[in-house]
Formats: sequence, C-alpha cells, structure tokens
Amino acid sequence: MGPVTTSTDQASKTTTSPDDRSRSTGWQRVLVLLGGALALLLLGAAAGLLIGLPGSTPPRPAPGSVGVGFAQDMTAHHEQAVQMAAWERDHTDDPVLRQLAYDIETVQIAQIGRMQGWLELWGASGLPVGGQHMAWMSGDSGHSHSGMATTDGGGVASMPGMASTEELRALRAATGTELDVLFLQLMLRHHQGGVSMLEYGAQHAEQPAVRNLAAQMLSSQSSESTYLMQLLTERGGQPLPL
Repeated sequence: MGPVTTSTDQASKTTTSPDDRSRSTGWQRVLVLLGGALALLLLGAAAGLLIGLPGSTPPRPAPGSVGVGFAQDMTAHHEQAVQMAAWERDHTDDPVLRQLAYDIETVQIAQIGRMQGWLELWGASGLPVGGQHMAWMSGDSGHSHSGMATTDGGGVASMPGMASTEELRALRAATGTELDVLFLQLMLRHHQGGVSMLEYGAQHAEQPAVRNLAAQMLSSQSSESTYLMQLLTERGGQPLPL
C-alpha cells in the first residue's frame, strides 16, 4: 500500500500563486476568443456558400465592387471597435459599460465572421489592398471624400470615425471615469463615422445579403449611438467632433 496523501499535502500541491492563476485565466480567454472567432468565420463561410448557390446571386463580384469593398472596409472598421470594446470590458468598473462593451464586441465579431466568409467565397483579400479605403463608394457623387486625405486610387487613407494611435494609447492609459468617458466618446464617433459606408452599402451593394447586412448594421448602430450619447451625457462627457 502506498503512502497516504493528506489534505494538507494535497493543498500544497494544488495551490497556485495569484500570478499563475492570472496567466492561466489570460491564456484561457485568448484560446476561447480565438476558438470563437474561428467558429464564426466558418459559419460566415457557410452562409456565404448558401448565397452562392446557382441562380441565387450574380457572378463573383470584382475586386473593386461595392460588395467586396464594403466587406473589406467594414471588417477593418469593426476590428478597431472590437479592440476598444474588449479593452473597456476588461478594465471598466462600471457594470453597465462592461455589458455594453461585451455586446458590441460580440455582435461585431459575428459580423466580421460573416463578411470574411463572403470574401473567402469570392476569392478576395480579407482586407483592403494598399491601404485604400472607400474607393468603392466613388461611383456616387453624393458620397465624396471632401476634407479627407485621398490616395492615388481615389480612396482615403483612414476611414471616418477611426481612433488615432494616440487616442488608443490614451484609452489604454486611462482609468475610472476618465476611461469610461473616453471609451464612450471614441465608440460614439466610431459609429457615426461608419454611417456613410453603411448607407452606401445598403443602397448599392450587388448582393442582397450584403445590402441586408448593411441595413441591419445601420439600424442597430443608430440605436446604439443614441444609447452611447445618453451614457456619455450622464457621465459628464461631450461627443467628439467627427
């Protein structure tokens, strides 16, 4: 018969330091997020395959088409929103903002997966090539890029509403109410900046599924913008200029 392990011995073997537990939890969260993102990407590809059935959609869209450009640019736009929401979710002390940040992160990750599924199906790059954004909107004279730095290809170097590197650095450095106010300011401006792309995609995308998604995003983000403004006002903040 082997040696008997006492409860004290067992506790000494299983006890881990707070740093070890923190690192373990961090890695688990990373793995869960990566697994979730992969699952959503696969679901998006499956949805893309469904809209690609014979007779259901036009031929594969060209690289500069509205559908491709919208999916690429809105993916890049969403990725920054997810980044900001994830930071707020993990660092705010406000349960209301923690829930809001989680909701924004979850919804926009799912939408990214859907758009990336379409781009994979169409054989298109997952993100804009050459740093050009919104060139796919140039066909409509009502959507000019006045006041924005344009590229040689007719697009813009940075999409409206995007936070700068300095603003993201300030968000990561802030704490307490300062963090919450800055998050609300940046996310509100981010939503407002995406309106022109959502409107154009809803009206001009070649694929019904893309038009429908753009319209859904426009509706939900408009409602969310109203809520963001309410929360910002309650916390004594003012919206940033677009």
